[in-house]
Amino acid sequence: MIVVTGATGNIGRPLTRALADAGERVTAVSRHTAAVPDGVRHVVADLAEPAGLKPALEDATSLFLLLSGDLHATGADPAGIIGEAAAAGVRRVVLLSTLGVVTRPFGTTRVAMRALEDTLRESGLEWAVLRPGGFASNALWWAESVRAQRVVAAPFGDIGVPVIDPADIAAVAAACLLDDRHTGNAYELTGPEVITPRGQAEAIAAALGSPIRFHELTRDEAKAAMTRSMPAELADDTLDILGSPSPAEVRVSPDVQQILGRAPRPFADWAARNVAAFR
Repeated sequence: MIVVTGATGNIGRPLTRALADAGERVTAVSRHTAAVPDGVRHVVADLAEPAGLKPALEDATSLFLLLSGDLHATGADPAGIIGEAAAAGVRRVVLLSTLGVVTRPFGTTRVAMRALEDTLRESGLEWAVLRPGGFASNALWWAESVRAQRVVAAPFGDIGVPVIDPADIAAVAAACLLDDRHTGNAYELTGPEVITPRGQAEAIAAALGSPIRFHELTRDEAKAAMTRSMPAELADDTLDILGSPSPAEVRVSPDVQQILGRAPRPFADWAARNVAAFR
């Protein structure tokens, strides 16, 4: 049995589907009741209360661990989830971390995530760590303004990073859960090219077949919007990267190609597949 946390999100949903299609027994975990693929067991649980995961971990051999934003906040106990997994007899954990633990190891949220990586390594479990950079799906923050006004509002319009399609993260996660060759490895996951927010807006416009205006936000304006859905520290860390990426943060990693045997998908592909969100 493979347990997928965050199973209704941009990574968990395609991962759950891929594992089910591969014939694996899957338990999908989310905070709320949700539709899952046929044959997939669904358990409602809140990762902020690790003990509540016990029903989901019953008979589990592997766990995909994705932390929601509040589990990056001060006082959260994500290490407790690894403890519960070990106690339940889970053999392998694939952790979704972040590229920032390498490129900005002293940021508040990065220190906590690196500590969680260390906890996993020291747990005695088999492990793999995935460190993606920016997500293509973060463009969904703009969906409402694009639908209503044909406007994308974002900071740092002409500064780019190689954002990755969450479907590619899911494909790599599936490989790490199913293939022993990935045990004990940490992978840096990026898209195939550097793309700016302005360039993303252009790709969405092309998918829509309709022009979109780009409006550049100040950092303070962007932070105010982001902190509605994530801790302020995480918003600051993210804005630091978006506003002044290091050479390591604009580097295109070869890891997706090496693991999947194909290039990562460009942002334009993500925009075309998700264009309905912007109509």
